[in-house]
Amino acid sequence: MRSRAPTPDFGWTERTAAAQRTVVPFMARAAAIAVWLAFASLPAHAQTSPAADALGTQLLKRLTALAHDSMEGRGAGTPGGARGRAYIEQELRALGVAPIGASYQVPVRVRARPGADTLGANVVARVPGRLGTGPALVLSAHHDHLGVRGDSVYNGADDDASGSVALLSLAEAFKRQPLDHDVIFAWFEAEESGMLGSRAFVEKPPVPVEQIAVNVNLDMVSRHEGGGTLWVAGTSHYPFLLSIAESAAAKATVPVRFGHDTPGGSASDNWTSSSDHASFHRAKIPFLYLGVEDHPDYHKPGDDASKVDPRFFASTVSFAEALVRALDAKLGEVHKSRSVSR
Repeated sequence: MRSRAPTPDFGWTERTAAAQRTVVPFMARAAAIAVWLAFASLPAHAQTSPAADALGTQLLKRLTALAHDSMEGRGAGTPGGARGRAYIEQELRALGVAPIGASYQVPVRVRARPGADTLGANVVARVPGRLGTGPALVLSAHHDHLGVRGDSVYNGADDDASGSVALLSLAEAFKRQPLDHDVIFAWFEAEESGMLGSRAFVEKPPVPVEQIAVNVNLDMVSRHEGGGTLWVAGTSHYPFLLSIAESAAAKATVPVRFGHDTPGGSASDNWTSSSDHASFHRAKIPFLYLGVEDHPDYHKPGDDASKVDPRFFASTVSFAEALVRALDAKLGEVHKSRSVSR
């Protein structure tokens, strides 16, 4: 349990920019210290390539910022949640990744709670593909977490600041080396409150729903407890995705396993409905969900960036990039298979 330091009561609309100016310089210093400590503590045999180290450094820097106490746990509809969205938007602007519509933020109605507004927002952007036409991929994560409860801040570094930060790195990679097809990036609101953001997105998508070939959802991809394994769920529902995912897994530097998606299994073992990919699945849009096993800090105040191994995190994000590139290469076939399976 951590004591919550007093935080200015910034509004979540026009005063978000003021909050951002106050918070970001301090977060940058805290992130730099966290990154240095993480790599300084790595055993000699665990050192990786310079490229992987650079990716891990960038990921941990962003994770430390998004999962900082100043974000107050990014509760849906709260000022802390608004600051989290502002940080994601700030990073997208810096990367030159444009919104898919007039604004990055698309309002989402959330459940009224003490200390929260009834409006939150998804953050949606797009990296255009080289072809300029055809089916599209949707990459998703949820930016919200549990907020503040009592005197404890639930920072949700793994759940799901990790997926949100991974999406920023993927946007950067695909901006630098574009895919053939458009990639829509969606940071969803209120996953913790019933997947309200992803439901709203699927009900009113920014492109015709028939154009969405597949959803790749990242939720909890930074902690290595439970054998250091990254799980991919969804292939039992959409077996035509298995060979594509296996081709990316064969070259991964992190152990990748397939499962947690078998119909008839227990709710805890079947992750089909456990995160925002469920909204796509209900709409008969194929999905692949990337995530790790639960760890001792799941939905607890101890889910902090300081407990993340940057090497493992970099490996999961590198696999995610390879997976999306493999999907892009076969997206015409995936889209056709999706149409047949509906």
